[in-house]
Amino acid sequence: LLIFLKPQKVEPMTHIHKLFFLLVVIFLTSGCVNKMSANWDPSGSTIDNKTFYVKKLGPDGRGINKLISDKLVYMGYKSTTGLGVDIPSNVDIVVDYADKWMWDITMYMLELTITFRDPKTDVPLGSGNSYHTSLTRKSPQEMVDEVLTNIFNKAKAPK
Repeated sequence: LLIFLKPQKVEPMTHIHKLFFLLVVIFLTSGCVNKMSANWDPSGSTIDNKTFYVKKLGPDGRGINKLISDKLVYMGYKSTTGLGVDIPSNVDIVVDYADKWMWDITMYMLELTITFRDPKTDVPLGSGNSYHTSLTRKSPQEMVDEVLTNIFNKAKAPK
């Protein structure tokens, strides 16, 4: 019985073992990354009582422009969407967006960036970004909600 309980000699980790262990940790935790950011130009106008126009991104076949416009309407703003060719003259803010998609068993939105612009000068007034990898993925509706909420929170924050 004592033979089985005899202490075994433990070999020290070699550099290769340490490197392998580090790579495994990086690989396992890289799927959990998510980032969010938003900014608003403090010299710009307030965001209250604005009318929005969401420009459809040319290759967008998923209707992200409609999701953004619908969310703005749900938040109590006036919003329309279109190809950006004939922007209505009564618009206070033009909304641009860029979405990135990734494949991991199914397609999912990896990143969404929304930018609010002055329709006369095309100068950015504010923007927001949301980045979620596979393990923290969100639906497109949730990504739109997250980005717009962060932009509006930043715009309404005390200066």
